[in-house]
Amino acid sequence: MKMRHPAGTGFLLLAVLLFLLLPASATPASPPTSGDRLAGRSAALRQSDARAIALAEQVMENMGGQEAWNNTRYIRWSFFGRRTHYWDKWSGNHRIESEGLVVLFNANTREGRAWQDGEEITDTAMLDETLERAYGMWINDTYWMFMPYKLLDPGVTLTYVGEQTMADGRSSEVLQLTFESVGLTPQNRYLVFVASDTGLVEQWSYFRDASDTEPGFTAPWESWQRFGDIMLATGHGRDSDWEIEVFEELPADVFENPAPVER
Repeated sequence: MKMRHPAGTGFLLLAVLLFLLLPASATPASPPTSGDRLAGRSAALRQSDARAIALAEQVMENMGGQEAWNNTRYIRWSFFGRRTHYWDKWSGNHRIESEGLVVLFNANTREGRAWQDGEEITDTAMLDETLERAYGMWINDTYWMFMPYKLLDPGVTLTYVGEQTMADGRSSEVLQLTFESVGLTPQNRYLVFVASDTGLVEQWSYFRDASDTEPGFTAPWESWQRFGDIMLATGHGRDSDWEIEVFEELPADVFENPAPVER
């Protein structure tokens, strides 16, 4: 059985420009069991202030809760119309389709196979380069999709900034995210705006370097919709065409066979 919903609007130009810059904190793959996140806090999370942690925990509850997120296994989404992902959160198995390229790999081990225009890439150096590029896509695109579920990830330090007005005029409480030795770009910093009326993340600001005073961009995180037992934002700005599906089951071939997935 699958639950499918069309996506909202998006943010293509920034995604193209910032593909290699995002994100700092995306980490593979299987979510921790309920309670594990805070029971064994990383040094970074121990540095977070209590109000910031409480707000992040409330955001998680408003999206469906930790257990619902843990129990959600298979997710398919398109990233600004440029590539399509199939992700098995439990095993780390992942499929990326992008402009004739199909990569089947495991996000935990970073091992896998790749095909370009139907021909398997067998040259070792080229395959290694392709798998590394695919891993970068996975890091970037999962953060764009699931960042609010990762506020309490190991290596993330949360700071409560205070109340601010968002670009649409609504009030929000703001969290600052900085990172400690995680992801591909740990020097990044984010401001995450939790809307006062919905309790959901509805805007974010990205700083390429934590010391930067002006953000590289500020964009909405909007059009929240329910998929199965969890909530996901389907809108990230303008000119986007995101498709999102949550599956209870997917055939093994999705992660093993480069042939087009029958839908």
